[in-house]
Amino acid sequence: MKKYLLSSLMLIFCSIALALENKSFGDGANMEKLVAISTVLKSPENYLKEDITIAGTIISVCSKRGCWMKLASDKKFQTLRIKVRDGDMVFPFNAKGETAYATGKLIPVELTKEKAIAYLKHMAEEAKEDFDPKSVTSGMTIYQLSPTGVTIEYKQS
Repeated sequence: MKKYLLSSLMLIFCSIALALENKSFGDGANMEKLVAISTVLKSPENYLKEDITIAGTIISVCSKRGCWMKLASDKKFQTLRIKVRDGDMVFPFNAKGETAYATGKLIPVELTKEKAIAYLKHMAEEAKEDFDPKSVTSGMTIYQLSPTGVTIEYKQS
């Protein structure tokens, strides 16, 4: 009985340790190209031609297919979304609060006023927040990173 209990405990601890290891998607993140999200958002046009790596705390993950994550910037109230085609990478829903590094291309997405309203409405629904379409007065450009590699760093507790 003691031998069985000891084996079971060791299996549980090994499972927990494996679950807390860093998780890579695609090629994993290239830490040599690290740029602060605030720097990217200050002058996004400077980062459209080459791969960059961003880092931030994961504040939300697509609840339907795990196809995007929103990362907190190093500055308050700034975020940057990373987005992949459905199924290319599936980000884990339980990664909220962990640190992610993502390497890829910064992509500008031009939205008309109508598309901006639809986008902001969708994002509010995903976040379970209220949205007033009258708050949108014109089109907008959003930026997101299209990653070739992502690494999620799990905290060791």
